[in-house]
Amino acid sequence: MIIWTVVFVFVLVVFTLKLYQKITCGVCRSSAHMVGKVVIVTGGNSGIGFETAKNLADRGARVIIACRSISRGTKAAEEIIECTGNKNVLYRHLDLSRFRSVREFCDGIYKTESRLDVLINNAGAGGLGNRKTEDGNHLGMQVNYFGPFLLTNLLLPLLKSSAPSRIVNVSSAIHKYGEIDYENLNMEKYWSDYLVYANSKLYLNLMTLELSQRLKGNGVTVNALHPGVAVTNIFRNINNSIIRYLVEMCLNFIYQSVWEASQTSIYLAVSSEVQDVTGRYFSNCQENKPSKTSQDPDIATRLWKETEKIVNYNIKM
Repeated sequence: MIIWTVVFVFVLVVFTLKLYQKITCGVCRSSAHMVGKVVIVTGGNSGIGFETAKNLADRGARVIIACRSISRGTKAAEEIIECTGNKNVLYRHLDLSRFRSVREFCDGIYKTESRLDVLINNAGAGGLGNRKTEDGNHLGMQVNYFGPFLLTNLLLPLLKSSAPSRIVNVSSAIHKYGEIDYENLNMEKYWSDYLVYANSKLYLNLMTLELSQRLKGNGVTVNALHPGVAVTNIFRNINNSIIRYLVEMCLNFIYQSVWEASQTSIYLAVSSEVQDVTGRYFSNCQENKPSKTSQDPDIATRLWKETEKIVNYNIKM
């Protein structure tokens, strides 16, 4: 009897959570087409990035999928072409953990593209451990923040010349647990996988704030977002296949689908409602308040200057 009571309570909780999620989940209802527009989606080979790239391709955009894996990137582009009928979808190699790769990617974009209407910094990773890149930076921090920072700034001239244009930074609600320590931006003093992810998303928010100020009057908007908690393969290491299946089945029911989680990225990329909005933070296709630290302009300015030193690039707007 006790077991069935526990099962009933569990099912009720799961159902309530799912119902709440469905009610509050934002959906991009814009029917805007993207014909003639060029879009770059980092990490567009899978998950939220793939769904975002597919939606924009379906709207007629020329979509460039930027990711590290040649095989996965190429396969994603082929799948999107097949799904949408839009043959103007292509893969370009980009490894955010290597500044040299970021620069080579941008050099290639300037050679092949005459415009860039939307840059979506979607790529990110967690659980990368305490390793250094060839550039001497913490791997997780470079992939999630330093790399996108350099990428964005290298592409700014093209974004400006294509104005009105947009930059969309995929952050996370986890940023609220991040911290600012200018002597530990690269995890030199202490680290944890959780802190790396939280800090990198906090820094991405602050980059959004500072960049919005630097781009005033240029016709380029920049906004950040929390996509929600999507279905992932985080429990793939559970050894017992039956338990793993049951856990994944429950979480598949509770979590958002990648389609749902991609909606705010799409909204910020296409909606006329936000065409003049910049420096803000969104979730569920509506503006939300990020942490107080994310809104501090002095912190944002100092972090920007410290980041310029780390990526060895002085940006002149």
